[in-house]
Amino acid sequence: MTLRATATAAAVLAATALLGLAPQALAAAPAPVPQPQTATAEHKAAAGRAATAPDTLATLSRFFAREGRVSPAAAQPRVEGEAIPVNHLSPDFVAGRAGASVARLEFLASKAVSSDGQQAALWTARTETGWQVVNIATGDDEFRYAQLGAEKLPGGTVFREPQIDAWYVAGGGRVLPLDEDAVRAVGTGGTSLAAYRARVAGAYGDKLPGSAYAARGGAGGYAGPAEAEAAGTPVEVVAGGTVALALGGAGLLALRRRRAVGA
Repeated sequence: MTLRATATAAAVLAATALLGLAPQALAAAPAPVPQPQTATAEHKAAAGRAATAPDTLATLSRFFAREGRVSPAAAQPRVEGEAIPVNHLSPDFVAGRAGASVARLEFLASKAVSSDGQQAALWTARTETGWQVVNIATGDDEFRYAQLGAEKLPGGTVFREPQIDAWYVAGGGRVLPLDEDAVRAVGTGGTSLAAYRARVAGAYGDKLPGSAYAARGGAGGYAGPAEAEAAGTPVEVVAGGTVALALGGAGLLALRRRRAVGA
């Protein structure tokens, strides 16, 4: 696995009311999974403008050229389609807060493609100075799992558990796996929303914002919104094909992981 940076865009809705129900009640009347905050058309348009800005495209050219497969001049990066919302496991859900959604909107992602076919995800978030691209990550995970989730459970909430790089889709009181990491966590058939909450509470309940763990700056917990604010000069190339753009918060690089290209 390699490290990925991230930006926090918003904390949102969800449900943990199922935790107090008996198994028979869960089977008889599964509760719907509340949806994370929706990215508006205005948000997507602003993210799209940030993704196609001349400075972003220039950075993309250097990103695609970093391994020598194509020169910066020949990369000719383009952005395809509109930005899509990307959800991550919500700290509020882990904490068991009433009405908390299993996931929260973390950032918007735009697909970038090089002239030689390389793909990357532009992570865009709203900062104090407006919408900015805060990270470029190799591959198409965000778009591929969004499509897989929609096919597996139409209308469900696709989200990532970044601590183990697992992707899921949640709906109808169930959490279903979309990749091997998720299968290892919840099994091939998935699990109930209540059982998933119990698992993540056990794994991360002592690592939430405000905890002693977070105060020590430990990796693997949760970044607060302040850590997503832009600061400094863009273009830091990190191991395994990630460019961190204008990221504030030194702990962020240790919090978001993904597989290396081809792994």
